[in-house]
Amino acid sequence: MLHSPSDVAAPSAHAGVQGPFPRLLPRLLLISGAIGLLAAFVLTIEKIALLKDPAYVPSCSINPVLSCGSIMRTPQAELFGFPNPLLGIAGFAVVITIGAALLAGARFDRWLWLGLQTGVTAGAVFVHWLIFQSLYVIGALCPYCMIVWAVTVPIFWYVTLHNAIQRNLPLPAGVRRAVQGISGYHTVALTIWFLGIVSLIGVRFWSYWSTLI
Repeated sequence: MLHSPSDVAAPSAHAGVQGPFPRLLPRLLLISGAIGLLAAFVLTIEKIALLKDPAYVPSCSINPVLSCGSIMRTPQAELFGFPNPLLGIAGFAVVITIGAALLAGARFDRWLWLGLQTGVTAGAVFVHWLIFQSLYVIGALCPYCMIVWAVTVPIFWYVTLHNAIQRNLPLPAGVRRAVQGISGYHTVALTIWFLGIVSLIGVRFWSYWSTLI
């Protein structure tokens, strides 16, 4: 559903968020963070099982395309020398904490919002790198990883919109006005973003999907 700019910027006396998305942002951080944390935790458990038994078949290895095992055995799954899901556990725990605090009425200084922006931006860049690696280098998809992708994108999107409109980010006036205009139709941009990712997945593995039709 589309929201008008006036709806987006409406103040809330019950949330700690000032500016756009006063009700949406805290709940998004809390719920999406919880989903991401759960997915990262399951991935960590599966990785530990695989380390204990190289012959173990992860629960998310469903077919030649949806195959967590194929991805877990690659160097990309341990980019920094340890399993990537550990980053998710730490990062999503922070996101959940901030979301819960905002729902309780907390108000944060600019430095914390900038810290959150740094974290979600790094997460979004990392996720899109993993998407590229999964599609065009490894040639397989991890269902739990895709859950992480699906929650990271909106977290980044709405935190960025909030920080841009609230002047936490040092943006030119013209860019800020453009962001304010986009924020009135924020779901459209997010939908296009997701459709782009889904289209890439569909095209990349069409030779396999077509055999299922």
